[in-house]
Amino acid sequence: MALCDDRGMITWLRSLARRWTIPVPVLAVVLLILTWHRAMPGPVIALVTVVLAGAVLAAVHHAEVIAHRIGEPLGSLVLAIAVTVIEVALIVTLMADGGDKSSTLARDTVFAAVMITCNGIVGICLLVASLRHGTAVFNPEGSGAALATVATLATLSLVLPTFTTSKPGPEFSTLQLTFAALSSLILYGLFVTTQTVRHRDYFLPITRQGEVINNEDHASPPSKRTALISLGLLALALVGVVGLAKGVSPAIEAGVAAAGLRQAVVGVIIALLVLLPETIAALRAARRDRVQTSLNLALGSAMASIGLTIPAVALASLWLPGPLVLGLDPVHMLLLALTVVVASLTVVPGRATPLQGGVHLVLFAAYLELAINP
Repeated sequence: MALCDDRGMITWLRSLARRWTIPVPVLAVVLLILTWHRAMPGPVIALVTVVLAGAVLAAVHHAEVIAHRIGEPLGSLVLAIAVTVIEVALIVTLMADGGDKSSTLARDTVFAAVMITCNGIVGICLLVASLRHGTAVFNPEGSGAALATVATLATLSLVLPTFTTSKPGPEFSTLQLTFAALSSLILYGLFVTTQTVRHRDYFLPITRQGEVINNEDHASPPSKRTALISLGLLALALVGVVGLAKGVSPAIEAGVAAAGLRQAVVGVIIALLVLLPETIAALRAARRDRVQTSLNLALGSAMASIGLTIPAVALASLWLPGPLVLGLDPVHMLLLALTVVVASLTVVPGRATPLQGGVHLVLFAAYLELAINP
């Protein structure tokens, strides 16, 4: 009898753990109301930070539920827009409060997202898959197309401003910024259409013989009621993320300054927080030998970070007080160029060993080291 009770308790605890994404958005909003425009002591800041991270994960979860309900290609847009809203909210909140000293925050966050996805996530997924299954196999057509889009977006948005002369400093003029924003949206839209409609098979996992896996078992789509509940919880989570981020932003900047670190580290923290759900999902796919899914998540996240965040921040810059600096410095441009070259050599064969994963991880480590100790 006691054994049955223990099993029942374990089942109940597991069910509760699976449902944590329901109370967290509500908790985030309640905490936001209680702390709005109030000074917060250290323990409260720690609690708010934990709830903020949970709200980010919950928001992405509910976006995935809605995406599963409505299907592709709109499903991919829902998830990308939800993640981008979180990223833009964090960037704009910190830029609005930081003035001129936060002028490079958008650049630092987007570049951090590119380095985390193209080197960190790609590297660890290739390493895990190759160590677990011998070699990591994926579709070079889809991965190559995604990488080419990421490289183009990164160059247009983060490299060109360093060399333009219409405005002093590594900034775009209004016309140039408009062009970069529109180009980012167009390229992202073209990629989503290619991935989900016209050439969907390029982005599906493949077997070790190169055959496309098109018949994997998927869970049944959620009901309309479940999707509507997730929509409401997604809205609550996004409100909570935006508000709580504004509340803890002074503590984040003060902590970075107290540690003697550069302002760019704030962008790294934002990118790590936003990309945490995609990192977890990509690792799970790699363990199941679905490396193409891992690459889709990694490169797709990099693409969304540039293709959707840059236009949103460009629009926000109309009322933000400080300048918008997007151009990378020479060291980061070198890291970006090396990342593109290495990633190209990685995806062309369609197979990878632990060596390729290790190379990407070393590049990611070099980026982190230079962010902390330039």
